[in-house]
Amino acid sequence: MKRRELGVETLYHVFNRSIAEYTIFTCEEEYIRMENVVRYYKNKRNLKFSRFLKLDDAQKTNNFVGEKLVEIIAYCIMPTHIHFVLQQMNEGNISIFMNNIFNSYTHYFNLRHKRKGPLWESRFKHVLINNDEYLIHLTRYIHLNPVTAGLVEKPELWEFSSYKEYIDQRHYGGHNICDFKKFLDINSSSYKEFVEAGIDIQKEIAKIKHLIME
Repeated sequence: MKRRELGVETLYHVFNRSIAEYTIFTCEEEYIRMENVVRYYKNKRNLKFSRFLKLDDAQKTNNFVGEKLVEIIAYCIMPTHIHFVLQQMNEGNISIFMNNIFNSYTHYFNLRHKRKGPLWESRFKHVLINNDEYLIHLTRYIHLNPVTAGLVEKPELWEFSSYKEYIDQRHYGGHNICDFKKFLDINSSSYKEFVEAGIDIQKEIAKIKHLIME
């Protein structure tokens, strides 16, 4: 059965996990590599990221600008999985983006760890975001993933998500990963309060899910 194409200029929660929940981000360097891969491939590229890294600074500047494939509204990289909120510019762009980042990171990880074979489940999953309330609560859920998993006490202590971009604690100059302000009418302080208000609720939901699965 042919898969339906995702809509253009529509928002989706896009996510995938590693095969058998294998830990595929084992240190800070690997998380940063994935963030750089994501930032690079959100635009259309003629060069693979591994080749781009070998260019001099002038060549990198000339090759960094490209036609945008997706808008990234939010993301979180976890030890065994990854979450995005995405909007694609043209039909098929989300698939291109996800395939590019998965292939690039798999190649890097396999070389680094002297292994072979796939890292990710066969295909990413996606859920349509059909209203603003769902969107704002979804970003909170995504940004609280590391807290719910017990990796950190506060979401701002997890460096590998878009949360710090939302609360104005981190900037990437002209190369930000996310562009959320055109989709969410929020300010940093009120969003921080909104997210912190959900910490206990999300932890309780996680406990209930765990009990159900036992």
